Amino acid sequence: MPLFPTERSVRTTPEGLLWEPSERWVRGHKGDITVVDSRQAVLVWEPDLPVPCYAFPQDDVRMDLLRPARNPTPGRHTGSHTFYDLHAGGEPVENAAWTFPAADLAGHIAFEWFLRRTSIMDHWYEEEEEIFVHPRDPHKRVDAMPSSRHVRVGIDGTIVADTRRPVLLFETGLPTRYYVPREDVRLDLFEPTDHSTRCPYKGIARYWTWRGEGEVPRNIVWSYAEPLAAVAAVQGLLAFYNEAVDITVDGRPLERPVTPFTAGLRT
Repeated sequence: MPLFPTERSVRTTPEGLLWEPSERWVRGHKGDITVVDSRQAVLVWEPDLPVPCYAFPQDDVRMDLLRPARNPTPGRHTGSHTFYDLHAGGEPVENAAWTFPAADLAGHIAFEWFLRRTSIMDHWYEEEEEIFVHPRDPHKRVDAMPSSRHVRVGIDGTIVADTRRPVLLFETGLPTRYYVPREDVRLDLFEPTDHSTRCPYKGIARYWTWRGEGEVPRNIVWSYAEPLAAVAAVQGLLAFYNEAVDITVDGRPLERPVTPFTAGLRT
């Protein structure tokens, strides 16, 4: 008997796709139209993408709302050739869905969730929780843990945060993020912006920008006012991009990591 879930459940196709059945109830809505309603979704990992997508049995998809794409993009999505435009009220959404050229996934339809400027669906849900950006990866952990470590954050020589009651957020594949109570942050040195981001594991974040001089990226600080339940411990706390500030933990300076966010940090 296999010891680990990945040995038991993840399958590989000759095309290089990884996939496994999901037990989550998944729905996708466009306006007030339910386009997808499935309890038999499968998660699919493409070779060149770090996050999974869902593929759904056609019986769980409003196939009457999908029409062969007028301008298909063959070759995308691991060699897929069959693409669909979504007609669910308003302007059609081009190449919103496709089928994978893998025998294991025959009869399944996948939808774009991210990497698109045009909205495919207005809302996606796993069970009763709304999910943003992309499906959650069941083999990835995100843990928010209260701590008594001494954390100091500096920007251009100025100490902007100093706390002994942080919440440490451990997320697979990313550096530890240090969430600091507002009372321990010099928030007067920052100004709020209208920037926001969405995360499938944490929720919707709002941002602040450094008021001072220097080559400091915009939107360097963020907070989750209403985080998802799994990371409720970070509610209202403030975090800084390790990639662009100076963080010291228990007297030890941390190196600035290079992450997928590094390239997007602009002054």
